[in-house]
Amino acid sequence: MFKKTTLFLIFICYSVLGQTSYRNLSSENWLFNKQGETKKHIATIPGTVHTDLFANQLIPDPFFGANEKQLQWIENENWEYETTFLLSEKEISNENIELEFEGLDTYATVYINGKIVLEADNMFRKWIISANNHLKKGKNHLKIVFQSAVQKGKEEAEKLSYTLPEKERVFVRKAQYQFGWDWGPRFVTAGVWKKVQLKFWNSAKIENIKYSQVELNDQKAILEFTTEIHVSEVKTIQLKINEKSETFHLKKGTNKVKMHYEISNPKRWWCNGLGFPHQYEFYFSLEQSRKIIDNKELKIGLRTIELVQDKDEFGTSFYFKLNDKPVFMKGANYIPQDSFIPKQTPSSYYELVQNARKANMNMLRVWGGGVYAHDEFYNACDANGILVWQDFMFACAMYPGDEKFVENIKHEVIDNVNRLQNHPSIALWCGNNEIDEGWHNWGWQKQFKYSQADSTKIWNDYKKVFHEVIPETLDSLLSNEKNLYWPSSPSIGWGKKESLTQGDSHYWGVWWGKEPFEMYKKKVGRFMSEYGFQGMPNWVTLEKVIAKEDLNFTSEAFKNHQKHPTGFETINEYMARDFPVPNSIEKYNYVSQLLQAYGMKIAIKAHRLAKPYCMGSLYWQLNDCWPVTSWSTLDYYGNWKAAHYQVKESFAPILLAVTENADGLSIIGSNDNLEAISGTLAVKLIDFSGKELWTASKECNLDVEKNTNCLQISNAELPKFEKEKTALILEFNSNQKKIFAHHYFVKPKELQLEKPTIEIKIVGETLIELKTNTLAKNVYLQANSAFFEENYFDLIPGFPKIIKTQKPTQEIKVMSLFDVMNE
Repeated sequence: MFKKTTLFLIFICYSVLGQTSYRNLSSENWLFNKQGETKKHIATIPGTVHTDLFANQLIPDPFFGANEKQLQWIENENWEYETTFLLSEKEISNENIELEFEGLDTYATVYINGKIVLEADNMFRKWIISANNHLKKGKNHLKIVFQSAVQKGKEEAEKLSYTLPEKERVFVRKAQYQFGWDWGPRFVTAGVWKKVQLKFWNSAKIENIKYSQVELNDQKAILEFTTEIHVSEVKTIQLKINEKSETFHLKKGTNKVKMHYEISNPKRWWCNGLGFPHQYEFYFSLEQSRKIIDNKELKIGLRTIELVQDKDEFGTSFYFKLNDKPVFMKGANYIPQDSFIPKQTPSSYYELVQNARKANMNMLRVWGGGVYAHDEFYNACDANGILVWQDFMFACAMYPGDEKFVENIKHEVIDNVNRLQNHPSIALWCGNNEIDEGWHNWGWQKQFKYSQADSTKIWNDYKKVFHEVIPETLDSLLSNEKNLYWPSSPSIGWGKKESLTQGDSHYWGVWWGKEPFEMYKKKVGRFMSEYGFQGMPNWVTLEKVIAKEDLNFTSEAFKNHQKHPTGFETINEYMARDFPVPNSIEKYNYVSQLLQAYGMKIAIKAHRLAKPYCMGSLYWQLNDCWPVTSWSTLDYYGNWKAAHYQVKESFAPILLAVTENADGLSIIGSNDNLEAISGTLAVKLIDFSGKELWTASKECNLDVEKNTNCLQISNAELPKFEKEKTALILEFNSNQKKIFAHHYFVKPKELQLEKPTIEIKIVGETLIELKTNTLAKNVYLQANSAFFEENYFDLIPGFPKIIKTQKPTQEIKVMSLFDVMNE
């Protein structure tokens, strides 16, 4: 701890002494107005026009009720933002002054003191201009005019002789989900959505740092750092990396200098569940005549990552090796955490990633219809051992391929790869989401009546972007160990049998195809990168955005918070198959969450039981961008839905699973640890009162590379029992811990439940103990928004539960499935 603190203080001193300095213009007094109107209003930077309008009480809450529908006019207007700031004599006398925009959304004309200095056209790029000749001592005026991205997109669309799917959105390099999705509203934003600052520098500056692992073994790591240094004239300069320094003779302009750095007995970075995500801290400083000119800080993790695609008897494998160990990837798809991204705080990114870690995940896929995530998201993934499958921002449509558009994409790739490349969490770069599948399986050619020439042009444009420009740009930026690239996810559509024998799979037969949950057992691919089922958000979430009188299925406000056209129809159909359908909407909300969790349990179990044929399970989706009924397991406010608790259990390092067949039962153990684990498996057949009907036990060694068939139970071994009143209890005891699981023989709606008497006892400041006299199915606890580390669980007689709460809790409300069956 002392060493880290010392290094941090040294870095702070360097920043103060260094010639490079920054002036944050985001904190200046900003104003905005609709173009053509003279009245100006206070703006917040970073921000969006929607949040600024709401803050000034010019529009109602965009998320409340059906307000979204009356706010669509905003996207068709142009908006102006401006501020004034003072520059001192010392600031204006710097040799170089750069104006840096980390994010402009999207078509922005920038004026300094009345002169145009920049015209931006990409939300995802960083825009930097030399501002020396445009600034002056004293008062300066900065103005940004944002043109409507919708109108600009329509103008570009009209230039083509054919129509591309999704019309105007594909022509603008902007977050695609803002144009509306089947889980998100349509809010096409504008504004300064990231920090804006002035950078003052003299003599030299560090522009970029990247590293590669020359050698990595248990004895040593040899790293090669490539530092891009820009100097204003020929000079000799010293570069220091921590305690090591070298002198370089630099030419005017940008120079790339390389330094090696050796670490003895290196500690590797491991993903969650396999070890500690160790990171090394490096401090870079440029010095001349013992004076620090510029400095930067970098954290890295030492690890190797490999995507293995080998031919086998079934097709082609698709799995990741981390530090030479095959890893079953467990996680979810991540979307932007808000429709208005600047609303999110650094802590909100960390909290979300922690919720992924707590649910035993080791990978998140940054989906291609959103944004390249905030730095704090990747920092959190690095610190929590969460690997990242990183899509580029293209989704579910065909895109233009003209020279200007493609060049814009190339710069977008450069900016974001340079920003993200050093994160140990980055495992894979993926070109797009579902475009290859869409072209071959969604009927666009017929829908838009493309000629042969049109089809050829559109597909050639696709290949140019995703098979040439993006991978070639990646190769130019990254060392070999970092440029794993996958052109499109999935590689083959879910309707094709090959989608289950090679590449990654998006399986939507459940939900879109309305196939039963049991099909998850049959439709298992090599790497399941999308699948899922909807569940409503927590009831308290709906109460925040829908008036009490509108909390019903017929109100416009309620329907507006379900974006899938047949969402509730689909939920109803599945619910009737497996669960009792409640009469009250609040209990319906509860059962919809149980239904989602039930489907997720079946899917994840099927994926893990197929190991090593299947080596990845990333469900759709982790989170929401607003309060809505969706496929997420965390609602907009970060509340855990029933499915997130189920995911935590299903993604646990050791999974105990029961499979039924005509001859009896098989009990399978799936072990995702680095080493085999030995223990005793105890099996009990009990009725719902806890009476033991049959028991067996066996020593079992849980393998790592493949699943272990721990116990076969023939039908002849079991006594006759009523399936509707019986459960199978599994307990695995090893030196490490006890693992429990249970299995039912019928669907939830067929269980013959009796009214449970649940005893709740406070046994510690943040601990409660629960007991029951009969099976209490899907116990749901509520207590003034308190978080329970377990919830929606089954409470079984003879197996009391001790549960930790986030804060001391007194009054606890309890609901179980019995309450729904007997309402």
